[in-house]
Amino acid sequence: MRARRWSGALLGVVTLGLAGAACAGEAARLWLDRMNEAIEELSYVGTFVHLHGGNAEAMRVAHRHENGTVTERIVSLDGVGREIIRRDENVRCILPDRQLILFEEGGDSSPLVSALPSYSRKIEANYRLKVFSTDRVADRETQVISILPRDDYRYGYMLWLDVETAMPLRSRLWGEDKQVVEEILFTSIEFPESIPDAAFQATAVTDGFTELSSREPAREIAAGIPWRVDDLPEGFELTVSTRKSIAGSADPVEHLVYSDGLATVSVFIETQDADTDLAEGFSRLGSTNTYSMTTAGRRVTVIGEVPQRTVETIANSLQAP
Repeated sequence: MRARRWSGALLGVVTLGLAGAACAGEAARLWLDRMNEAIEELSYVGTFVHLHGGNAEAMRVAHRHENGTVTERIVSLDGVGREIIRRDENVRCILPDRQLILFEEGGDSSPLVSALPSYSRKIEANYRLKVFSTDRVADRETQVISILPRDDYRYGYMLWLDVETAMPLRSRLWGEDKQVVEEILFTSIEFPESIPDAAFQATAVTDGFTELSSREPAREIAAGIPWRVDDLPEGFELTVSTRKSIAGSADPVEHLVYSDGLATVSVFIETQDADTDLAEGFSRLGSTNTYSMTTAGRRVTVIGEVPQRTVETIANSLQAP
């Protein structure tokens, strides 16, 4: 009887433990869902510091969500004063030091967006979600959430979400040995009822600037690229297979994208120019790792916001047709 009582008690403890873990996971999911909405659907103005690649850059942001339209302006308060101006998916990057204006589509040009995880339930096969205690950032109470990788092939995140709005006031991306590779930290933020149009006007004088556009669409090819990765890290799947023309390449470049639902790795396969001596091996820029090599007479470049071992593993196991 005593053994049965102990077995029942142990089962109860295990059941409570599993229930607690499930509740904690669900709480983290709710916070992340709110965060994904907040970053786009709130209107806010603030100042934040972007730490990446050993550099620190202070930036000012004005973000307005009004009548279903998102308007945003981010300007660097240091150095040359680069500006990023967005209206929905249309992005204009102004680089005064290079007298250049880049026109792009999509919101990833914003360091606020690119530094945050895009949550979906699919990621939980490769990451663990955890809720920590509260903390204060920019004089506001925040809930701390972590997204912990289950192996060494992906980065982890720590997020400080405003308790009132779920706006991410601090985000930290870490890689191997828990070293921080990128961080966003708000020093001040406000949520005004309205933001005037003047807040989204460029201040740089752009007369005579060169204008470049990256809006050329890629031609998708269903199963049309025979290159494949044999030793793909667990959880990653092929999500994009395209062939397109890019600047600096005479021939179309084959482009494969692998994703685990959160991390994304791009593989570019292009014709090797015999007259061009390009460096091979590993390189890093901030949180982005790149590995380049030559195989089967083609130049292969693997790039992603993932640890070095991930891009190396994918590059070295890429099989030619």
